[in-house]
Amino acid sequence: MLKVIELFAGVGGFRLGLEANNTKSNQRFKIVWSNQWEPSTKLQHASDVYKLRWPHDNNHSSEDIAKVIKDDFESIPNHDLLVGGFPCQDYSVARTLSHAEGLRGKKGVLWWSIHAILKKKGKDAPRFLMLENVDRLLKSPTRQRGRDFAIMIASLSDLGYAVEWRVINAAEYGMPQRRRRVYIMAYKLDTEMHSNISSLEDTSNWVTDGGIMQQAFPMRFDEMFFDTWKIDGELEDISENINDFNSVRRPFSNAGIMLNRNVFTSKGIPQYDGKFTTLKDIILDEKEIPSEYFISGTDLEKWEYLKGAKREKRSTKDGHEYSYNEGPVGFPDSLDKPSRTIITGEGGRSPSRFKHVVETQSGKLRRLTPIELERLNMFPDRHTEGAGDTKRAFFMGNALVVGIVEKLGKSLSLNLS
Repeated sequence: MLKVIELFAGVGGFRLGLEANNTKSNQRFKIVWSNQWEPSTKLQHASDVYKLRWPHDNNHSSEDIAKVIKDDFESIPNHDLLVGGFPCQDYSVARTLSHAEGLRGKKGVLWWSIHAILKKKGKDAPRFLMLENVDRLLKSPTRQRGRDFAIMIASLSDLGYAVEWRVINAAEYGMPQRRRRVYIMAYKLDTEMHSNISSLEDTSNWVTDGGIMQQAFPMRFDEMFFDTWKIDGELEDISENINDFNSVRRPFSNAGIMLNRNVFTSKGIPQYDGKFTTLKDIILDEKEIPSEYFISGTDLEKWEYLKGAKREKRSTKDGHEYSYNEGPVGFPDSLDKPSRTIITGEGGRSPSRFKHVVETQSGKLRRLTPIELERLNMFPDRHTEGAGDTKRAFFMGNALVVGIVEKLGKSLSLNLS
C-alpha cells in the first residue's frame, strides 16, 4: 500500500482516482494527509466540500501550504506518493542575497511548496510524484518557451528524481471531455522504476516501450529519434537563459523523460481502440432539469451573438479603434462528441461564449447542471453538493478527469514489486 498526500486537493479528484484502484482485499492507496487552501478568500468552499465527502478524516488541512511548511512541517506525515494539480504560474528563480538562503521562486510559490516538502523531507521524501498542470506549461512563458518546465524538472533531478511527462487529452482515450493536460510522474533514486530507467541503453525506450505512462496511455512515436539535450546550469541560470529558451524554440514535445538532467522528448500520437464516450451519454433526462437551466427567449439573441463569428470595429477606453475578429463556437454543443473543456466560469445564468449549451429532445436549449459537469470529469454524481451551483461549476472547471488518475495509479501499483 502506498501512503499518499494530496496537495492543492480541490474537491478530491486525485483521491477519487487513486482510491478507485482499492478493493476490500487490496488497499493500494491510502490518503494520509491532504491540503486545500484558496488564497484571497475567507471561505474555503472546496475544502469544505472535501471534508463533507470524507467526514471521518482528521488529516485534512485548510491552511496555506506555505505557512504549514514554515510553522507546522511536522504535521505533514511521511508518505510514498505526493500528488497534486498545482496552478500554472511563473516559476522563475531569483538569486538570493545569501546563497545559504536557498532558492526563492518569484511567483510560482505553489510549485516551490512542493519542492520545499521534498527537500525538507530529505531521506524520507516520497518515492513517487504524480502531478498535473495545463499543457501550456511545456511552452511557457511566451518569451522563454519551455523555461518554466525546465526549471521544474531540473529541480526534481537535483533532488534525485527521474521525471517523465505526457500530454493527455481525456477524450482521446474514451473519456467524456476534451481536456488536455500535462501529467508528470517522478521516481526517486532508490525506486525500481529509477533503476529500470537508468539501466536502459536508450533512455527513450521507457517512453515508447512500456514505462508507467505508456502502459496507461499508449502512444505511437513515428519519429526515429527523440530530441535529446541536457539542462545545464544552476536553476538561477536556467531562469535567465534566453538562448536555449526563447520565443521561437519549443524544446519539450508532448511526451518525454529526463534522467540526470538529460532530456529525451518526442511527439506521441495517442493509441486507443476502445469505446468513446459522448456528451449524449452523460446528460440527464429533460424532466430532471430545473427550470433555471433553460435559456429564455429574451436571452437567446445574446447567446447567439457571443457564440457566433465576429468581424467588427471596437475601440479602447482611450478611443483607439481596432478590428476584432473571432470564429464561431458550436451552438448548441454537439451531443455526438465528447464535450468541450469545462472552464471555471461555467456556472450562472448569464450568456457566455464558453459555457456549454445543449438542445433537449423537445428542442429547448439549456445549460449543463452541476451533476452533468461532475460526470464530464468522471466524479460521482452530487460529489460537490454542499456548495452553490455556480461554485460547483467552478470546482469542475478547476478539476481534473478522475479516470486519468485512476489509470495512472493502476499502472504504478501494478509495477511495484
